[in-house]
Amino acid sequence: MGPPGAGKGTQGALLSQALGVPRFATGDLLRDAVKRGTPLGLEARAVMEAGHLVSDDIILGVVREELARDSAANGVIFDGVVRTIPQAEGLERLLAERGRHIDAVLFFDVTDAEILARLEKRRAVEGRADDDPAAVVTRLRAYREQTAPVLAWYDQRGGVRRIPAVGAVDEIARRVGEAVSAVRK
Repeated sequence: MGPPGAGKGTQGALLSQALGVPRFATGDLLRDAVKRGTPLGLEARAVMEAGHLVSDDIILGVVREELARDSAANGVIFDGVVRTIPQAEGLERLLAERGRHIDAVLFFDVTDAEILARLEKRRAVEGRADDDPAAVVTRLRAYREQTAPVLAWYDQRGGVRRIPAVGAVDEIARRVGEAVSAVRK
């Protein structure tokens, strides 16, 4: 978990590779379901094409489908999948149905100034419209209003590991590895 630009995608991919388990990112899961033409994918496409946010039920349905795949048998990395408390509650139920649970929540802690600098750099390299400064401010506001409360929800349950997310990618990856190793002991 963390705000936009905190490094979740980069570190999630590295951790996925290190542990040999798939990484589930909401956008990737939805795009894949749409591409494969699954019933939930078709439903999600209709919602997205209408310009609306995909409901918690659709998100959780896609996650349920992905958890049933053989590749998820040994665990997964959830990358920004849980964005609301109802999604967190639903994910907890989905995992419990399979006799599984979340081992730890990694929170990538980074200042707004660092986020703005990172996303401005990414915008210059990748040309992403969603990294425009005004769009970033909107995304940060949405994060604080909708997703940040999920961190408090997980904090109450224990297991949140705060990762200082400033420094070189490999330095942050080392911190992530240490946090995960501490959980797996």
